[in-house]
Amino acid sequence: MTTYSNTLPSLPRSVVIGGLGFGLASLCVFATVAFGERWMYQQLGLWGAYLVWTALFILLGGAALGSLVVGRWRLPKFYLLYGIAFFAYAVGWCGAYFTLRGSTGEWVGSVAGSVLMALVFALGFGAMRLILNLSVILFIANSLGYFAGSALNDYLGGKAGMLLWGISYGLCLGAGIGAVLHLSQRNSE
Repeated sequence: MTTYSNTLPSLPRSVVIGGLGFGLASLCVFATVAFGERWMYQQLGLWGAYLVWTALFILLGGAALGSLVVGRWRLPKFYLLYGIAFFAYAVGWCGAYFTLRGSTGEWVGSVAGSVLMALVFALGFGAMRLILNLSVILFIANSLGYFAGSALNDYLGGKAGMLLWGISYGLCLGAGIGAVLHLSQRNSE
């Protein structure tokens, strides 16, 4: 018989599990960029490639983060909630980046994606009063991981740079998502 935990993981545990789990998921996704980006663009086009990468982040990230959600039906329901949250994040980020381009698009994308992800989690867990805090946590984590990873990629280049970008992005954003999941559940209405 399977038992399900109703004990919310602590904030530090949520941050560590989120960072490590999503970091591994991100490494896998960025590996497809490092080793298959050109092929994906040729076969799927720009939007198709980004849609596949988003789907991979949802599939792998949901599995990595699901243990941070409590309750008997946590994983199936969480996959749906996380899928919507990450898709909203991707729409916000890609929309801003492909419209504004360059560093302006990246920064606006980080804000837009973070706010949209926070909104979905806040709605899903009934913690709307925390929307500003959740948005700030995700924005800081997302921006730190993305821009530190981008700097590593620019410095090293090649496949190694891309893989390190994935690790940096995943560790930081995953830690932020872990914190958001903890706070959202702890403060749900």
